[in-house]
Amino acid sequence: MHLHSVNIGRGRSEDLPGFAAGLATGIDKRPVTGPVAVAAPGPRGTGGSGLAGDTVVNLRHHGGDDQAVYAFAREDLDRWERELGRALPDGAFGENLTTSGVDVNGALIGERWRVGADLVLEVSSPRIPCRTFATWLGEEGWVKRFTQAAAPGAYLRVIAPGEVRAGDPVTVVHRPDHAVSISYVYRARTLERDLLPGVLAAGDALPAGIREKALAHTAAR
Repeated sequence: MHLHSVNIGRGRSEDLPGFAAGLATGIDKRPVTGPVAVAAPGPRGTGGSGLAGDTVVNLRHHGGDDQAVYAFAREDLDRWERELGRALPDGAFGENLTTSGVDVNGALIGERWRVGADLVLEVSSPRIPCRTFATWLGEEGWVKRFTQAAAPGAYLRVIAPGEVRAGDPVTVVHRPDHAVSISYVYRARTLERDLLPGVLAAGDALPAGIREKALAHTAAR
């Protein structure tokens, strides 16, 4: 298990295909060479990306400690390449870390990875597709297709800061005693909302917003 690439976005304000004129977005992530420092960025609303040099434009909906780093598997990009019939380079889905050999969607909430020598990341939640992602890909019905695949990639918190670069090993150093995976939470939040009460088994590792939705759904049943 290792990093296939480390990707950052500088934030673009020039016109992009399909976007409103002058719209800024950080979704255009591209591989970089050399080490990148990673640290907890701070709470949502004020903290952006955990990667130095990476831009988060919409701090209301993106970034912050629970979404400090976004990981997506190269294997899933390859599958989408075959399905869409187009090349998808590392970073094409806006991910910071393109992994190889890592079961990103099967990772458990609260699972911890050591990446490289010092960085420790904790799995926090799945990525939910938004209009920016759909516009960026430019594929008809993209949000529906991505949702049905239930392989969204994982947001991660920074537990211990460090530097990362392409080729760094990824090691699972802690696996919680529950079965709440990224894929499970994604399905619970999208097409199978009756699964929501089950996400509570992830305990304190579950982001507050997801916990509140699960508690509200449970109370309404």
